[in-house]
Amino acid sequence: MYMRLLIGLFLIFNLGACKGAAQDLVIVNNNLSIYKIIIPADASKLEIKSASVLQDYILKVTGVQLPIGNEKKEPLKTPGIYLGYTAKKDIAYRGKMPPESYQLKTDGKDLIICAGSGKGLIYGVYFFIENYLHCRKLAGEPAFIYVSTDVTIPGRINDFHKPDFIYREVYYPASNDPEYLEWHQLQQLDDLWGLWGHTFNKLLPADTYFKTHPEYYALVKGVRQPSQPDLSNEEVFRIIADELKKRMAAHPDAMYWSISPNDDNGYCECSLCKATDNENGGPSGSLIKFVNRIAVAFPDKTFTTLAYGYTHKAPTSLKPAKNVYVFLSDIDAFRDKPLSEEGTAATFRKDLKAWGGITPNIFVWDYITQFTNYLAPFPNLHTLKANMQFFKDNGVKGVFAQGSGTTYSEWAELRSYLMAKVFEDSKVETTELTNSFIDYYYGSASPYLQQYQDLLQSKMLETHRHLDIYGNPINEWSSYLTPEQLDLMSSLMDKAEAAAEGKPQTQQRVIRARLPLEYTVLQQARFYGIEKHGIWVKDKNGEYSLKPKFAEKISRFVANCKKAGVTELSEGGLTPDQYQAEWNNIIKGGVTKTIALGAKLTLQYPYAEDYPAKANRTLTDGNPGYNDFSYNWLCFYGTPMVATIDLGKKASISAIKMHFLDDPRHFIFQPEKITVEVSEDGTTYHSFGDYKPAPNTEHFEVGVKEYRSNNGSRNAQARFIRVTATNLATLPAWRYRDNKKPMIACDEIYVQ
Repeated sequence: MYMRLLIGLFLIFNLGACKGAAQDLVIVNNNLSIYKIIIPADASKLEIKSASVLQDYILKVTGVQLPIGNEKKEPLKTPGIYLGYTAKKDIAYRGKMPPESYQLKTDGKDLIICAGSGKGLIYGVYFFIENYLHCRKLAGEPAFIYVSTDVTIPGRINDFHKPDFIYREVYYPASNDPEYLEWHQLQQLDDLWGLWGHTFNKLLPADTYFKTHPEYYALVKGVRQPSQPDLSNEEVFRIIADELKKRMAAHPDAMYWSISPNDDNGYCECSLCKATDNENGGPSGSLIKFVNRIAVAFPDKTFTTLAYGYTHKAPTSLKPAKNVYVFLSDIDAFRDKPLSEEGTAATFRKDLKAWGGITPNIFVWDYITQFTNYLAPFPNLHTLKANMQFFKDNGVKGVFAQGSGTTYSEWAELRSYLMAKVFEDSKVETTELTNSFIDYYYGSASPYLQQYQDLLQSKMLETHRHLDIYGNPINEWSSYLTPEQLDLMSSLMDKAEAAAEGKPQTQQRVIRARLPLEYTVLQQARFYGIEKHGIWVKDKNGEYSLKPKFAEKISRFVANCKKAGVTELSEGGLTPDQYQAEWNNIIKGGVTKTIALGAKLTLQYPYAEDYPAKANRTLTDGNPGYNDFSYNWLCFYGTPMVATIDLGKKASISAIKMHFLDDPRHFIFQPEKITVEVSEDGTTYHSFGDYKPAPNTEHFEVGVKEYRSNNGSRNAQARFIRVTATNLATLPAWRYRDNKKPMIACDEIYVQ
């Protein structure tokens, strides 16, 4: 009797509130409700799922479970939340709704949520959950639940939403959470593409065909290479079409199929391909001609292809078929400024305009992290909204925002969240979103995390440094990641950890947020080496040993990486365990003594300015370079290295040694020849040893080669040492590229 009385009072209160002009709708009042979730009689799977999701979240918020009813079996006077294609749909939106759009509209005491095709309805339900139930799904974790005994919504709701892009992917770990994707209206390439990305080697595998049919592959400088297919070869077309037919039969629901060049250069220069390319201003001509043939053969399918690398320029005489989408890459641009104004994005802007002139079907492959160092601080948040607005204004229909994939990286949660919001509405205010995210996600630690983020962002802008997706935190040692700056940020993180004490979930989030700072300190310690802020400390006897507690710092960092879900520290790079092993080898190697430490060094030819390390003193700072060419190595691009060391006074020299990096993937090779000479006066030089390194045979492993000379058994008396390392005249045939030259890299010249 008591419960019936309460429900009666609720009914009187609720219906009374609906009299007059647009009174608020009281869905739940004091843990009671007379509302039902109403779906069509012949509800689809999506409508049933959407109703279940809404029911579940109202239950989590209020403890009240609203019944799910069939609209044909419910009395018309029953207050309801109408989902999907019910009889009330046309009250909310007349006619056919655009794909993936959704509408929320109140009608008297009822709320209507309807949608277009695709997942629009579930998007609309999660929009209601976030904006009217005040719940939050900020990462690939359980949502924040706003617990309340009441749910009241405005009486005049009329919200229509349609994502700004038809394809929206943010490639971060949160993408592995299906609810996160639906909540934030995101997609996954695995769900949409039957074949994705660089696909020619999947459709025409070189391991299968090249040995027996080299004519299927690109003619490069007169030699057949397995780099790309010969797109004018009829057998190539037949094999690829047959392979596609098999794959399409196995995956009939796939929306897109990629027909795209391998991630390599070496396109075909045979007479037929070249004729097509000459007519179209570049090698995108033969690509689009081939893709169009495939598109005609499968008119009911949709294809994508890559405008990337050698195919970035739009053809001048061909247009992509109507069922072909062009995926344009902006890989060559720096990220410290929006793409609309960044100087290095000028070619991308030109390409976007040209492709837009011949097809309305353009996707962009965007890059929002530092691929060489996933955990490195990469303060580009200020560009995310501006870039999406630029894409939208220029007719781009979809974006693949490539982050770190399935491995955790710097601010992965925040980046993914912001990108999802600007995909939905490219004009949304991201500063407020950032502040709100940090406040919700980091709780009591949020003030310090906000200060950390603001400090990092402002210092980067003040120093006018370029943000390179292939950069390194070590290279910012004198800009926005100086030791002083790192100390300030470390102090903020200390305060954040203290504020999170006693709150395990917040503590773990702060520890994750601190990983980029710890990574930077560790990486820069390699760079500083025996200097202040480095790995080693010198005792009163002049001997070097590892800094106290440094090994523990490394182990703690590695353990926290594993807890955070870091599986690799760069694209295709080291796992945390491998990173630990690398450090173990560095520590085991210790410090090599050299009487040339700090000696003046001059160069006859300039080093490669993209990798400055410590300039000339790199070769006499006592610090080895290890396996990463981007720091502690002095690189010479297309020129020899002629380095002369002045010891300051004559010394007895027993041995001279040096390291050269072997990294063909980055076009770094062993020198053709190495000559070491010594002199007492800097004018007359005598040989101290010649080296002829082994030929650069085909391989792609990274290694460090040591060359050492001891001048026979006799010491030399000399003040000056000159090392001449001759670069290769041309790239090896197995690594030849038109736009590249061979590079050599030396990290140190040890004099003993």
